[in-house]
Amino acid sequence: MRVLFAGSPDIAVPTLVRLSFEHEIVGVLTNPESQKGRGLAASVTAVAEVADVLSKGRLPILAFERLGAEAREAVAALRPEILVSFAYGRIFGPRFLALFPRGGLNIHPSLLPRYRGPAPIPYAILNRDAETGIVVQRIALELDSGDILGEERLRLNGLETSEDLAETAAIVGADLASRVLEEIEAGRESARPQVGESSYCSLLKKEDGLIDWSASVFAIDAKIRAFYPWPGAFTWLLGQRLNVLEAFPYPHVTFAAGPGSLDFEDSAPGTILGLDKARGIMVQTKDGLVALRRLQIQHKKALPFREFANGVRGLAGAVLGRPPSEDTDRP
Repeated sequence: MRVLFAGSPDIAVPTLVRLSFEHEIVGVLTNPESQKGRGLAASVTAVAEVADVLSKGRLPILAFERLGAEAREAVAALRPEILVSFAYGRIFGPRFLALFPRGGLNIHPSLLPRYRGPAPIPYAILNRDAETGIVVQRIALELDSGDILGEERLRLNGLETSEDLAETAAIVGADLASRVLEEIEAGRESARPQVGESSYCSLLKKEDGLIDWSASVFAIDAKIRAFYPWPGAFTWLLGQRLNVLEAFPYPHVTFAAGPGSLDFEDSAPGTILGLDKARGIMVQTKDGLVALRRLQIQHKKALPFREFANGVRGLAGAVLGRPPSEDTDRP
């Protein structure tokens, strides 16, 4: 079939590559260039970059700010039969969808109708779900409400980061999209309406990553995993923003206090009790300890916990929390 592929980030790349071997990709719809890095250099999307390499520069890459008349005219000229979208990031209107005789498909990394919206992967981790999944749905005018054409369920073990789960979803999504398109081409697809109560997830913002050390140990652990690698979980240490890249929860106190360490029973949430050389930098929470295992002071390189601890004086007893201007308990 003649496919217009719509997508932007890394998670969509395996689907583009898979379908390029099985169908005729007539064009790629992606987000415009964005500015990234300290130098704010212009950067194309991962999908645009791979599409250009796959086609040796011959594949039309459409990067419109909005899907108005100009975009519809450019797409119509490609004569696509079907639209396949994965993490494109824009809403398709009725006049745009009318350009595809076989309609549109969207790959969505959740078990719809759970987590309709732009951040289903981190939400599944934040809520400590036992499972999530990937679906291929018909694109409908209401957000993520279309009939389901294919579904794969994924068990979660409580150790995944959003990066891990996105990598899995990318591969499973490519296989599922391939299977559904094969069924559509053969005229044997089977659609079913979404069943159950719908829930929605919103776009994550950088400020959402601030860790509340008075929360439960498992909630803090889930947040650190859900926000890795973006937008990142963070706290403040001795007046500096500290990104927490990796941690592990200890709901039952197992920290053996040593020289220079604090007693957990006398410590407020967010207090660094000391360094456990096997586990990490041990931090008090509402109901247990979190071992910080990989950290990064803002604008500096990420470090494993032992190396990080060697470079910070007075670590034991410091209280993690909000920026100095907001933190009345600053040591």
